[in-house]
Amino acid sequence: MATQRCAGKTALVTGGARGLGAAQCRLLAREGAKVAIADIDTQAGQALATEIAQAGGAARAYALDVTDEAAWDKTVAAVLADFGGLDILINNAGIARIASAEDCTLADWRAVMSINLDGVFLGTRAGIRAMKTRGGGSIINMSSIYGIVGDSVTAAYNASKGGVRNFTKSAALHCAKSGYGIRVNSVHPSFIMTDMVTGAAACLPDPEGFLKDIIARHPIGRLCEPEDVAYACLYLACDETRNQTGIEIVVDGGYIAQ
Repeated sequence: MATQRCAGKTALVTGGARGLGAAQCRLLAREGAKVAIADIDTQAGQALATEIAQAGGAARAYALDVTDEAAWDKTVAAVLADFGGLDILINNAGIARIASAEDCTLADWRAVMSINLDGVFLGTRAGIRAMKTRGGGSIINMSSIYGIVGDSVTAAYNASKGGVRNFTKSAALHCAKSGYGIRVNSVHPSFIMTDMVTGAAACLPDPEGFLKDIIARHPIGRLCEPEDVAYACLYLACDETRNQTGIEIVVDGGYIAQ
């Protein structure tokens, strides 16, 4: 049952049309937030906005390529005009490439960095600029367990998500020391059954074996669901975490506790 923990707030979620982002948008809307769904897939974003509206929530879809600096300025300006402010920003958009440090191409490396790290930087900067005159807000950056531990075949992804983890701490310190009232935290999921994971599995010789193996790596005995990550984001988004900044929340079924 919704408890309206985000009533009166406006949230912007990148990569919000599908997967983890869509789960975040649905939950924030149920909890009373007005939701800006930002995604390159505008058709899926509009479908989700319609779904949320039909369920009694408030949402709009916006076209956003998170690697485009000018697009960030345009999108945030539109959200401010449409909703009157910005209180919550979730930098969720991300991609993965399967390649080791030896085999990763420069093109794949740059593609991963541009979305996973550059996009988070641009989003965080835009969020700070929009929120600081509002008296505060919450920025949530999506990292990964692979921002904390490594894997032999995700070199670029590891580097990007590790960068998100430490960049988040830097941004949190800046906002705190500047007196902006803006909290900046990161969320670190393990494998979630989304298009990113199934797409990565499809690139391997034994997709079914890969999926069985990653489930076996989770002591809790199952993969996390998108809603599990959304609830971690909700916790950081609402006022009950007003004293938490620069932290990381791991949602991984015990994966990195081993």
